[in-house]
Amino acid sequence: MNLKEEYLAELKKEEKEKLSVNQELIENFKLISKKNGFIPSSFTYTPAIGTLANEAEIVTKLNPNIERDKEGLVSCSLLEKYFTKNRFISGYLYSTNYMIMAHPYFRRGYHNNSNFHPMFMELFWNLSNPDIEAYLAIDFNRVRINVDNSHYVERDMVYGAKFNRTIKDIKDEVIKLKPPIDLDEAMISIFFNDIYALDIMWETTKKDDNIRVFKLEEFKTESVIMNVDEVDYYPVRYVHAEFDIENGYFRHFDGAIQLYTKEEYDLRRDKNLGYNSKGKNQIKPKSIKIFKLNGKVSVDLWVKFVNYFLSKNPLTIEYFSGEFPQVIQDKINKFRSL
Repeated sequence: MNLKEEYLAELKKEEKEKLSVNQELIENFKLISKKNGFIPSSFTYTPAIGTLANEAEIVTKLNPNIERDKEGLVSCSLLEKYFTKNRFISGYLYSTNYMIMAHPYFRRGYHNNSNFHPMFMELFWNLSNPDIEAYLAIDFNRVRINVDNSHYVERDMVYGAKFNRTIKDIKDEVIKLKPPIDLDEAMISIFFNDIYALDIMWETTKKDDNIRVFKLEEFKTESVIMNVDEVDYYPVRYVHAEFDIENGYFRHFDGAIQLYTKEEYDLRRDKNLGYNSKGKNQIKPKSIKIFKLNGKVSVDLWVKFVNYFLSKNPLTIEYFSGEFPQVIQDKINKFRSL
């Protein structure tokens, strides 16, 4: 048995032990779910989350009042009407016998059983502004049944950036940022978290020249693949925002995960965000929106959210501040000196 097999076997052993310890908790939850007309298809345990009840649309079955909008998101004010939010436990909402969770696409590597990217989720969880209406994608097919304050703590190395541009003066333009060309694949993986390119576009809407539209797509290298419904995709984080020039704030801001097929990925990644506006061979990847903010989002708050959503991406900092974070630049300089 190799190290990987030993590790997986150890995880399986731990899961079996934890489920055995929590057997009374599981049986009690079966009684609760039975009153709602179903019994979960399975119970699992993962170290980063806890004990989970798994069932298609389990959140809806437990609470039919939790409805999605046309984009598949749930109003945060609606969620907080039926669930309790602990600002110290980001990504989880409490009920008496279970906890619902933010969508798995907020988790590291987009994996169901990983921890949430901490900085973005903490920022979103602690957002409290009466001028902003927040929406979130949640995990409708799983609930955590160990209702306590235990959580898996991780910390990202995230760099703050001050946005010094006056948005009304930004030209309609497309921008493409890439890691330095002299870095090899291994260095890009280490220094840039497998980032291939960052595509940005600003444009003025045709209907209203008071509104500036921002779009961003973050392409990873070919090594980053997701399997969804037995199909391999290349995940691309996407940001869209609308800035009100007259009032000086973003009136709308949302984020999504776009899923590109191999053919779409190869066709798109070396082109820019203006590609689809040309009319030929337009690419429309599968897109899953995972959050949105409507209302009055300040420029500083917007910049912080973008940086945290695109965690571990020095190219974002380069765009907002004009240079890489010093620690990344030092590593690049050291690599070049060798």
